[in-house]
Amino acid sequence: MDFATLIEILDSTVRLGTPLLFACLAGLFSERAGIFDIGLEGKMLAAAFLAGAVAAVTGSAWLGTLAGIGGSLIFAAIHGFASITFRGNQLISGVALNFLASGMTILLGQYWFGLGGRTPALIAGGRFEAITLPFADALAPIPVIGRLYSDLLSGHSALVYIGFACVPASAFLLYRTRFGLRLRAVGENPAAVDTAGISVTGIRYAAVAICGVLCGLAGAYLALGLAAGFGKEMTAGRGFIALAALIFAKWRPWYALGATMLFGFLEAVGNRFPKIEIGFISVPSQFMQALPYILTVVILAGFVGKATPPRAGGEPYVKER
Repeated sequence: MDFATLIEILDSTVRLGTPLLFACLAGLFSERAGIFDIGLEGKMLAAAFLAGAVAAVTGSAWLGTLAGIGGSLIFAAIHGFASITFRGNQLISGVALNFLASGMTILLGQYWFGLGGRTPALIAGGRFEAITLPFADALAPIPVIGRLYSDLLSGHSALVYIGFACVPASAFLLYRTRFGLRLRAVGENPAAVDTAGISVTGIRYAAVAICGVLCGLAGAYLALGLAAGFGKEMTAGRGFIALAALIFAKWRPWYALGATMLFGFLEAVGNRFPKIEIGFISVPSQFMQALPYILTVVILAGFVGKATPPRAGGEPYVKER
């Protein structure tokens, strides 16, 4: 593998890992507050559809992004009502949202556009264009460093840079602010937080709302950055991969970055090398394309027992009287 090929793979890694990063951070906030969210997939799918639909109608990628965030927030509110207010089963609520998003996006897409559940292909302005960082062209001829800057760091859409900026922002919010301390405490011991006079319900709703915003950005990126419109079931299990990455990352923002980029790297390798010859052994293309999903199963099988989730995770809180 030459250096140019490596740069191409790493560039694809960043692009493919960005929606996973958004979704992983979304699950991190929700689960840190004690609300397990299997519905990341559904929120991403709903956001991708609304983002693609609104961008196709208005010709504005940013309006599409706002619509995607709005749709994801509606799904997050439903999950919040079911899990927090009505103290229902969080896993069942998440699964129900996934089914709802899967059917609703196809039905509305066919009703609005008549394209079999897809939205019209987006043109310039309706999707995010690549951003060239300052001095990228001037530094390109410089060996190694210039190529890394001009071909790897530069040339991504705005949502990619927003996604990477969310990592230190999330770490700061969780570990350096009063809100973050309360959020983490709610996920570990909500009774102690309630005794201190802090609303457990309010903190959990705030965490679910942050989760909705981040899932909205993930879905919008899929439709407006990675693709040129919404396609049927375009999330392709990324919400579940993000949950596996979250477990692998032990519910920490910086580890989440590494975990999601690992999944993105495997997908990029599978796309770049659909078939690999190792001596007399030929690795089929189906295996290469399934690498991220195989790693998901391996992580869930090997790390679930070792990674310690928030102690109050998945348990509805009943205020003592």
